[in-house]
Amino acid sequence: MTGQYAAFGEQLKRGAQMAVDEINAAGGVNGQKLEMLIGDDACDPKQATAVANKMVSDKVVFVAGHFCSGSSIPASDIYKEGKILQITPASTNIKLTDDAFAKGNTTVFRTCGRDDVQGLTVGTYILKYHKTAKVAILHDKSPYGKGVADETKKAINKGGMREAMYESYNDTDKDFTALINKMKQAKIDMIVLGGYHTAGALIIKQSREQGFGAQMVGFDSLEDPEFGKLGGAATNGVLMSFPPKAEDDPKNAALVKKFRDAKYEPAGYTLFSYAAVKVWAEAAAKAKSTDAAAVAAALRSGTYDSAVGPLAFDQKGDIKNPVYDIYVWKDGKSFQAQK
Repeated sequence: MTGQYAAFGEQLKRGAQMAVDEINAAGGVNGQKLEMLIGDDACDPKQATAVANKMVSDKVVFVAGHFCSGSSIPASDIYKEGKILQITPASTNIKLTDDAFAKGNTTVFRTCGRDDVQGLTVGTYILKYHKTAKVAILHDKSPYGKGVADETKKAINKGGMREAMYESYNDTDKDFTALINKMKQAKIDMIVLGGYHTAGALIIKQSREQGFGAQMVGFDSLEDPEFGKLGGAATNGVLMSFPPKAEDDPKNAALVKKFRDAKYEPAGYTLFSYAAVKVWAEAAAKAKSTDAAAVAAALRSGTYDSAVGPLAFDQKGDIKNPVYDIYVWKDGKSFQAQK
């Protein structure tokens, strides 16, 4: 809710609040009204464990979060011990559910896809449209940023393509001149950015200011209007992967109108957060309980219709058949690119 990724925290909060309001207006869950609490981890693993411990002490039954994979992963262990069901709308790192499954944690889920799917989508796109490009793979050292970067590297390497550069950067940096000069000298044509929108906007803006015209391709963490605001015209043409946009689905028109009437654009992970709360509530009603194990069993027992499409969960808590598309930024908004 604070820090440089607060725009995404706002998405998760808005989506969850809309779902809670609708559920309460319809009578609640199993005859009980819901109360929503907000935890601010600032995308910091230590703060995330403090938030998780507070949720346990507050006797929370369900967490729709966290946003950053680096927060969701350590928090998930605490939620398991506290018997709290967790559905993250946005944490895509494969370790979240892979490690939970290996430890016997059956109460962690996500309504989004995973980095191996996202990396394969971007890698396949590069192999199809930019096979001869000199590629620089950059990541911000976070579980999320390194995760998507490495999965893309794996995909292009498997397709017979080798990156010309593989570099890390600090997401708190404000001046990327040295990194840009290094890419210039290596005659890089394409930047694969494993990181968040704030640094991404600075890197592309400073690249253009320094006469460096390489194509940038990022991932789902660019999907916030703030990316366009921070990077300005330099973001025109930037590519990114993201699931099919739920806010553009005609069946969500009435729901989207409710958000817009409240002067909020439900972009990015807003509807994934909304879906997480709704699917938990449906599963709790099906289980006739808010017990984490009972709700988890209900979640795995069928397919749930949701704002982000039909959701069916596998043994790890991942959604079955996740899809990512490639989008292109233009004039502060992202639009679907060619298939």
